[in-house]
Amino acid sequence: MLRYRTLPVTAFAQNCSLVWCDQTLEAAVIDPGGEIERLLATVADLGLQLKAIWLTHAHIDHAGAVGELAERLQLPIVGPHPGDQFWIDALPQQSAMFGFPPARHFAPTRWLQDGETVQIGQSTLTVRHCPGHTPGHVVFHSAEAQRVFVGDVLFAGSIGRTDFPQGNHAQLLASIREKLWPMGDATVFIPGHGPEGTLGEERRFNPYVGERAGG
Repeated sequence: MLRYRTLPVTAFAQNCSLVWCDQTLEAAVIDPGGEIERLLATVADLGLQLKAIWLTHAHIDHAGAVGELAERLQLPIVGPHPGDQFWIDALPQQSAMFGFPPARHFAPTRWLQDGETVQIGQSTLTVRHCPGHTPGHVVFHSAEAQRVFVGDVLFAGSIGRTDFPQGNHAQLLASIREKLWPMGDATVFIPGHGPEGTLGEERRFNPYVGERAGG
């Protein structure tokens, strides 16, 4: 069964998640935006073997430490969708703009497409391409654990911003309605910032995309 632990990192309190197979203790880290030493200390405390970096999208608070971590541990970088190439290219400028440590450039080992899968140990997750916040944003869904790691697509009571370059509000709403809602009301989502919630709660009450908003 898939297990996870979420660690808020950077001044933006970005939810970096360690996910692992409880049978093999092989792990991936989702969106390591910063604080590498803290992340690695948690990996050691949990007795995990870090095997990969999974990336939902390439904003600095999610991707700032990807290049350094991948180089240090020789880890493959999996994701996001190719639509975020320009955000990866802009990471050095993003780090300077927001006061982050200089971000190293990187090239994903594997780009992701909608409907593909990623695996860690004996746990398999489905990738859904959910553009809108960024054009290449993806989410990682574990049907067995009823969990989905949604990055900045959906928040408890809110949705991702779409005022960044190549953001698209209508596209984001469509991504939530067409890709997330079918995962089921009981599915728990782990957002890029803030508390977890259930898709059912957001489908009913989210003021931007819930039923009361015409969702």
